[in-house]
Amino acid sequence: MVKSYLRYEHEKTFGVVSSITSNPVWTTAATAQDSTVSTRSTSAGAAVVPANEEVLVWDIKKGDLLARWKEDNCKAEVTVIAQSKLDTDLFAVGYADGSIRLWDNKTAQVVISFNGHRSAVSALAFDRSGTKLASGGRDAAIIVWDLITETGLYRLKGHKDQITSLSFLSGQTEMEGEDDQMVDVVPQDEDGWLISTAKDTFIKLWELSTQHCMETHVAHHGECWALALSPDEKGCITSGNDGELKVWAIDSRGLATGAKTGDSNCLLDRGYLHRASKDRGVTVSFHPNSQYIATHGTDKNVEIWRIRSEDEIKRGIKRKRKRKAEKAKAEGIEPAPEPAVDDLSTATVEDIFVSYVVLRMGGKVRGIDWAASSKPGKSDSLHLLASLTNNSLEYYDIPKPPSGKEKKTKTPETPDYKKVHTVELAGHRSAVRSLALSSDDRMLASASSDSLKIWNVKTSTCIRTFECGYALCCSFLPGDKIVVVGTKTGEIELFDVASSVMIETIRAHEGAIWALQVHPDGKSLVTASADKSAKFWNFEVVQEEIPGTKRTMPRLKLVHKRTLKVSDDILSVRYTPDGKHIAVSLLDNTVKVFFTDTLKQLHNLYGHKLPVLNMDISSDSKLIATCSADKNVKIWGLDFGDCHKSFFAHQDSIMQVAFEREGHNFFSASKDKLIKYWDGDKFENIQKMEGHHGEIWAMVVGRTKEFVVSASQDKSIRVWEQSDDQIFLEEEREKELEELYETTLTASLDPNANGGDDNVESTSAGKQTVETLMAGERIMESLDMGVIDLNNLEEYRIAKQHRPTMLPPPRNPVYVALGGISAEKHLSTVITRIKASHLQDALLVLPFEKVEKLLRFLDIWAKNEWHIPLTSKILFFILRTHHKQLVASKTMRPMLDSVRQNLRRALERQKDEMGYNLAATKFLLKGVREAAQKEFEEETSWEGIVGGGSGKKREFANLS
Repeated sequence: MVKSYLRYEHEKTFGVVSSITSNPVWTTAATAQDSTVSTRSTSAGAAVVPANEEVLVWDIKKGDLLARWKEDNCKAEVTVIAQSKLDTDLFAVGYADGSIRLWDNKTAQVVISFNGHRSAVSALAFDRSGTKLASGGRDAAIIVWDLITETGLYRLKGHKDQITSLSFLSGQTEMEGEDDQMVDVVPQDEDGWLISTAKDTFIKLWELSTQHCMETHVAHHGECWALALSPDEKGCITSGNDGELKVWAIDSRGLATGAKTGDSNCLLDRGYLHRASKDRGVTVSFHPNSQYIATHGTDKNVEIWRIRSEDEIKRGIKRKRKRKAEKAKAEGIEPAPEPAVDDLSTATVEDIFVSYVVLRMGGKVRGIDWAASSKPGKSDSLHLLASLTNNSLEYYDIPKPPSGKEKKTKTPETPDYKKVHTVELAGHRSAVRSLALSSDDRMLASASSDSLKIWNVKTSTCIRTFECGYALCCSFLPGDKIVVVGTKTGEIELFDVASSVMIETIRAHEGAIWALQVHPDGKSLVTASADKSAKFWNFEVVQEEIPGTKRTMPRLKLVHKRTLKVSDDILSVRYTPDGKHIAVSLLDNTVKVFFTDTLKQLHNLYGHKLPVLNMDISSDSKLIATCSADKNVKIWGLDFGDCHKSFFAHQDSIMQVAFEREGHNFFSASKDKLIKYWDGDKFENIQKMEGHHGEIWAMVVGRTKEFVVSASQDKSIRVWEQSDDQIFLEEEREKELEELYETTLTASLDPNANGGDDNVESTSAGKQTVETLMAGERIMESLDMGVIDLNNLEEYRIAKQHRPTMLPPPRNPVYVALGGISAEKHLSTVITRIKASHLQDALLVLPFEKVEKLLRFLDIWAKNEWHIPLTSKILFFILRTHHKQLVASKTMRPMLDSVRQNLRRALERQKDEMGYNLAATKFLLKGVREAAQKEFEEETSWEGIVGGGSGKKREFANLS
């Protein structure tokens, strides 16, 4: 009989506030949980931040988690987030696998999904109308997506390295006429322009209507890391290495004329600014409503720049010229004539931009976003949201400089900014190094380099936070009221969970305490250290006097009883469940097993090539599993100390190994981001548990339930629970082979995988995935079934003319099972179920012989007027893709003529219907407007009406 196992599935993730893979976005939009509330959000708004493969929405003021955006089939990290300018509830999220998902903040559901990049998405930008989305990836490609039709329009190729920033340029910045009204430079039928920067040092200006690059400039000597477009679209700023910012002016009027003449120079270099920090710039951002710019690098500083007003610039130029004239006069030189001060074209970037304040954050900055609503309003301060690399969010209030008469008073040089809100409770500032579960599996202790946190496993909430030393190991003591922590400095720290205080700190070892474990009888504790010793501590309850009173209170103390000296540093220590033996792993790659009572050596296990980092003993005290930095796991028998099996388990150092509560199955966690489930008797891999995006440092197995908790360098703590889904080893191996085959298949079918033609600037935006291949196969299967059914019915109609009593032919069982639907209806159902973003790639899978069959069904759809928009979309795509074959085939001409006639007839009928409805709507609108408008007559003189001759004229006024 084939042995089966139960699968462990990812249940939940917690411990992450904000990961370092993407930028944060500030929003005021209501989320799925509070959309029914009248107030949209708190005064500080909400932060939309990445959390590995998820997106979290935090209430900045309360620190509560409002929403969690995650798809079950998505395991890639979030790499970039962008918010639509038109619909503030719509967010575009780019992932490391090249996919893009558009999320609705109100429902926390995916609206549209795209997949076009071969590698991670690195930049996203919405256009002003909210109907197009531009994405840039690490594959140096830019793809423009149409959000209405949910398809990729085209792929722009020209950059040679990762795209860092994108911005749509509409050209609406020209002031014309006496009333200084805004005139749109872009004609209504054009798509506008796109500005892009990349790590290849270039900044490019693309014309989207013709899909070509108009201009290319060298932005910086090194990589160009960021781009910010001013709200009025008159200029932009790019960020490079060494704290360098470059200011560009945009000639909006030259955009349209340059596109027609082919001679354009719309991006004008205005000069350089230099940040206080000399590291590379990560983000540059214009305030949407005020004249301020925020920029930061890879350190803890965020620098705010202020854009001076015209009066300030003129005063600055005037002072500069005055000093220059005085200097020339002192040197006896006649000053040269200069243009009038009113001419601002002579102003340099130093005259326009001035450093306002430098914010010092609580950690290294990953991303920033202005906390400002789209509606401009008067405010005395600026608000800034920052996500830090230490897994926290900070919200700052920055006062604006005084205006008017107050400006003349003396003000402090540096504005007094303050940190208003912080979101940090729900995660550690550094990676978790150790995990421990309470005896009833209700509480989880996680320890990092600076803190110890106690979590409720069921609700995933943090219930206690303690400051501690650099923790390397931790454990609950019997009773689950006290947690003991071993630190890197050799100290043992005791924490009381109920009272939230540190009970005691014991200087236990001279070196780091790498491991500790409570004896199975619950009466003692062993600690293992790098000082080449293991110490045994007994638990004793002593009565201590309460200061100022005569009363006493019981208190737990650790009393040192014995010490085990060994020849090298101890990295791990484990008791056998029966308490008879104790095993210690040394830095010399060996594991020594001692009797617990006499501390005499029983076995010396050697065979690993690198030190054993962790080990565990089975519940029956018969097997010991050891894992090492040599990437191997060894299974030993404790009876004779023999090695049962040694196998290559992971691709990197194995940090931890743990047996299940009962039996010989065990788990191993490694730096290769995987947890593997093994059969300790058959020595076979049962399951790979993927989910972490960083090195896994800690793992613990449940004591009362079948689940596993793991912690990683990505600061996430994940819970894996045993499900009812059975695992058969042969099926698992077949699934792994299928996944490998599908990966290589999609890569071989990708037309852009090898770069394609480097001279072509614009190509198709498609990308073959497993979903598109399966969709194409479903279309081909439905076509084959449909053509056979149509041919049988056609033969039946012809034969029935001669034999009226002839029975109809048997139909395909699929059609019969679906209620006897027709073949064309079945194909229509199959195609409409395909996502709009996958349809074109699915049609590319069809060979030309299938295209001929598809045209036959398109003719039937057009004749019956079914799905005319979808029919037209499929037809035009087929004509573009297979144009040469269709032109060369004479047999296709009658079919194409029939499709054209039927489709034109259907389109004309729909056009007439739409025109009739539009005319009726205009007529009704006219009636509504007339009903809402009243005409009044103002009589200036009654004599003018009654007498007629010499009266004044009547005046008319329309009021609506």
